[in-house]
Amino acid sequence: MLMAVVPESAAIVNALRSGLVPNVGLEHFATGLDALVGAVNEDLDFVAGGKGLSKWIRGEYGTGKTFAARYLCAKARERKFASSEVQISINDTPLHHLETVYRRLIEKLETAADGPNAFQAIVEGWLYQVGDEVTRLRGISEDDPGFADATEQRLEDKLADLSKRNPAFAQVLRAYHRATHEGDFATAQGLLAWLAGQPHTDRSVLAAAGVKGKVDGQASLTFLAGLLQLLRQSGYAGLVVVLDEVETVQRMNAQTREKSLNALRQFMDLLAKEELPGLYLVVTGTRDFFEGYKGLKALAPLYQRVQVNFSEDTRFDNLKAPQVRLTPFTDDRLLTVGTRIRNLYPAKNPARLTERVSDAFLLGLVTQVTAGFGGKVALAPRMFLRELIDVMDRVDIHEAYEPREHYKLELDDGKLTAEELAAKHGRPVEEPLEEPEGPTSNDSEEPPPAPKRKRLDG
Repeated sequence: MLMAVVPESAAIVNALRSGLVPNVGLEHFATGLDALVGAVNEDLDFVAGGKGLSKWIRGEYGTGKTFAARYLCAKARERKFASSEVQISINDTPLHHLETVYRRLIEKLETAADGPNAFQAIVEGWLYQVGDEVTRLRGISEDDPGFADATEQRLEDKLADLSKRNPAFAQVLRAYHRATHEGDFATAQGLLAWLAGQPHTDRSVLAAAGVKGKVDGQASLTFLAGLLQLLRQSGYAGLVVVLDEVETVQRMNAQTREKSLNALRQFMDLLAKEELPGLYLVVTGTRDFFEGYKGLKALAPLYQRVQVNFSEDTRFDNLKAPQVRLTPFTDDRLLTVGTRIRNLYPAKNPARLTERVSDAFLLGLVTQVTAGFGGKVALAPRMFLRELIDVMDRVDIHEAYEPREHYKLELDDGKLTAEELAAKHGRPVEEPLEEPEGPTSNDSEEPPPAPKRKRLDG
């Protein structure tokens, strides 16, 4: 067996050791996604032409929704797209708080050139390009006293359409450029943080830009349009945004759930009106979210836009449809993933690992883990990979460790998710309790201050 250690090997193994999806190197062990990647590439060709589009990915627990979405983002970055993965949750990132979704989107912004946390690099790259245009078109050098004014005027020209809807975005960019040009980096960082949706910015910083308050839900959508414009004017093909684990809206009370579904409909409306050019929105969820009455069916107009009739035969699924489904893992596919992970494991004793974690042992481990979950292969991948990493760690550390003799599978209930526990013990998944109706702590990001919060004012 040939060991194929790659630069990302340590990061991949460390993530899988904790039962997580790695942030890098997914291409080294992805399986069963080639057809979906091909369909998404066609979508991205369309989006790169200045359009907006969405793809809704449906899959049960264990089918790899997060993995697939993260892999699609990585492939999109190879095509000069920026990407951002936003994990929806009831407390940290509720879907109906668009300002929070926007803030998380900016925090997770990534490009191939700049890696994670790319927002500042994108803004500065765009401003550099604007300044370069001033130099080329008007012959004004950076040392010229009128350079800053000329650059800010050029900036306004390039964002003219956006400024008609919300002038604050251009105002803050202009003030950021001015502060940077004058060496006032504290003000510049404060303005950038406000532009990124951070709620606590000193008033003196905002005064430099002539704005007040903070970015609210509706303004955040305009700011997203501004980000898309910066990306496209900087030579990027567009932006892929993943809204992952959207099925959590089913656990919200009816009022909050309705707001969350309406937030999704807002995105769809803006895409249809071509007001978010360059955006490729990816939404992941379970079958219950797509078909249940606490999911998309609770908002008929949204359900009708993304509903797809699936046949029992997955071979003929239409991957060009707005909604696609991921197929569950099989024993063979799980074995393929296990073999690839074994081959890239960064062993100090590769010969020992090769001999003791053999193909026969891998096959036996697949069988054991699957049997532990009542034969449900779809629920096995996370624990299978976690167990495999643990075995390889022991083989690599201890010369006397022989997995065929010393290894015993123990599925500790404390390490299992609700779905895995249900499969292990042969019982239905217990539904989480729905939030109580009426005002909750989630209806506001923070306790309301005595005076009413000022809305965004450009």
